[in-house]
Amino acid sequence: MNTLTERDAAAVWHPYAPMPPAYPAYPVIDAHEVYLTLEDGREVIDAMSSWWCMVHGYRHPVMSQAIKDQVDRFSHVMFGGLTHEPAIRLCEELLALAPSGFAHVFLADSGSVAVEVALKLARQQAITRSPQGTLDTSRMRLATLRGGYHGDTWGAMGVCDPEGGMHALYGDALGHQVFLPRPPAGYGRTSDDPALQTWAGDVSALIEAHRNELCGIVLEPVLQGAGGMYIYSPEVLRILRAIADDQGLVLIFDEIATGFGRTGQWWGASHADVVPDIMCVGKALTGGYMTQAAVLVTSQVAERLRQSPSEVLMHGPTFMGNPLACAASLASIGLLRTEDWKDQVAMIETRLHQGLSPLITVDAVADVRILGAVGVVELHHPIDVPRLTATALDAGVWVRPFGKLLYTMPPYIAQTHHIDTITAAMAIAVEHAERQ
Repeated sequence: MNTLTERDAAAVWHPYAPMPPAYPAYPVIDAHEVYLTLEDGREVIDAMSSWWCMVHGYRHPVMSQAIKDQVDRFSHVMFGGLTHEPAIRLCEELLALAPSGFAHVFLADSGSVAVEVALKLARQQAITRSPQGTLDTSRMRLATLRGGYHGDTWGAMGVCDPEGGMHALYGDALGHQVFLPRPPAGYGRTSDDPALQTWAGDVSALIEAHRNELCGIVLEPVLQGAGGMYIYSPEVLRILRAIADDQGLVLIFDEIATGFGRTGQWWGASHADVVPDIMCVGKALTGGYMTQAAVLVTSQVAERLRQSPSEVLMHGPTFMGNPLACAASLASIGLLRTEDWKDQVAMIETRLHQGLSPLITVDAVADVRILGAVGVVELHHPIDVPRLTATALDAGVWVRPFGKLLYTMPPYIAQTHHIDTITAAMAIAVEHAERQ
């Protein structure tokens, strides 16, 4: 009989991979707490939180019970014309947790879909009708930061970095947005930093030049994720909030990776005490148990959209407000509210500094970056992904590097010995990369 690896290679097309695959996937047969059990019997630490979402780890009794309880009631109903308590409670919880100023929540299927909804909101509220009845759709473009990543669906791809990002292949087929220069690196830059002041002047001039075409600005606050795990100053958020207000633009924060404590604050926006007009959340929202995201909007955005020609938001996913996903989200938020995630993330940050910062002296390493429960080692040259992954697995840790980046975003329940094992495995992988 063929192994799971062989059967997978024959039938399954994995993300960001050719078909047939260039190298095999590792079958997982069990998971608990921070551990994955592989088909070959190895038990390894998941340093990725399964692409950043399993913040409470695997088989958490509270998470599992919440979904089981909801299954016993009903697993799904359409959200057009119907509603249910789990969705209502979730939206109320999100509004209570979010920065003050949000009034409404639109539930979406995934992070990419949440970004699509946010882009629709920004564009739709900018459409006006002239006295003659014609529609003015001149302000349909978005301004966004270079180096950003916002998802793999069509509209989301359009606001990802057009050159250095993974969607450059689609080129002119995507909408032409206005790409702002990437902010200077470094969390600690303040308003009087010369590099930041120069950047702010360049951004202001570029947006002014396109003011009659733009409806909004979209960005990942403080930490750019899959576009390069790039950390920048919270002052950038204050600068862009002021520019958006001055130019009458909707400000959108993509908090799908940064939300729910990953950077050490509830939200990336919290680092600057800035409130956007639209905020997208996902990943850790459900603790990784189900797929769901959400779009939070202010009452002003909702009112402007209501005054647009269509009056309604033209979006309606089949599985919007799925009760199982809502139950998982409520359980995840409940755990974050009752457990001391902030101290846990602070501990993770400290241990990441201790384990990864010394790697800056390795010749193969270009940079080491750490923020909250995020640790990044950037190499000078592209990583041999299968070789480095295998090296880390031999050291008891699952990582998923990309480009020149080896990084970890571990579950919040990880203890000091788990983080030390992760950083030790990353150090071994870096040493192997240097020898190569």
